[in-house]
Amino acid sequence: MIFYFSGTGNTRWVAEEISKAIGEELVSIADALNGDCRFTLKEDERIGFCFPTHGWQPPHIVRQFIARLSVDNAQGHFCWALTTCGDSAGEAMTILNQDLKRLHLEAETLFSVIMPESYVCLPFMYTDSDERVADKISNATRQLSHIINIIKDNKRGIEELDKGATPRLYSYVIGAYFNHYMITDKKFTVDADKCVHCTTCAKVCPTNNIALNNHQLPEWKHNGSCTCCLACYHHCPVHAINYGKITRQRGQYFFKKKGMNS
Repeated sequence: MIFYFSGTGNTRWVAEEISKAIGEELVSIADALNGDCRFTLKEDERIGFCFPTHGWQPPHIVRQFIARLSVDNAQGHFCWALTTCGDSAGEAMTILNQDLKRLHLEAETLFSVIMPESYVCLPFMYTDSDERVADKISNATRQLSHIINIIKDNKRGIEELDKGATPRLYSYVIGAYFNHYMITDKKFTVDADKCVHCTTCAKVCPTNNIALNNHQLPEWKHNGSCTCCLACYHHCPVHAINYGKITRQRGQYFFKKKGMNS
């Protein structure tokens, strides 16, 4: 069983590729949170977690899910985890395993996969060039073949992580501030004169955090569910959605490969 969360599609693609290769069920964390988060494993079934790195930590929706997760007969099953990131993962996997302790679980085999950058809400953050996007996806495709073989063979104790030069600083200082103070939907706006009322933003929001008003314009619910994954921003076909002023000068990206649209 593979539990995954994805905003702009990078992690969803990775999780789907692994699911197809090893023949195990794929479970959306965002969808699972609408239920009781209780699962039963088949005999010899693996447990996998796939998520993007948000501020060098697991996204809060992933941590919320693990806090509610119940897996019957989990002991003894091979457990692995993979995070996608634009450059480095910091100590995201250390934090994940700290959260998994309540389930008496540990992700023993760990991976990070560099994927195209999608966070653009800080002065030094930009989307990658088209050439860089193509290179990252090509490299990730090759890396996935290697990762899939490791998971198929239940190889324990493998750690293939790009943590960055100062991972503790990234995750426990910068990342802690980022995830505590900067994950909010309060800065999202829509330019009414540009919006084409396609409702794509509401459809792609993984946490169902966007409602449409009487004019078919998006309104964010401000209920604490937003993960700042920026799916709404990146999928808008006319760049009508922005996060503060900074994204008005930023590009857009969501995963597209072999006919995928999100």
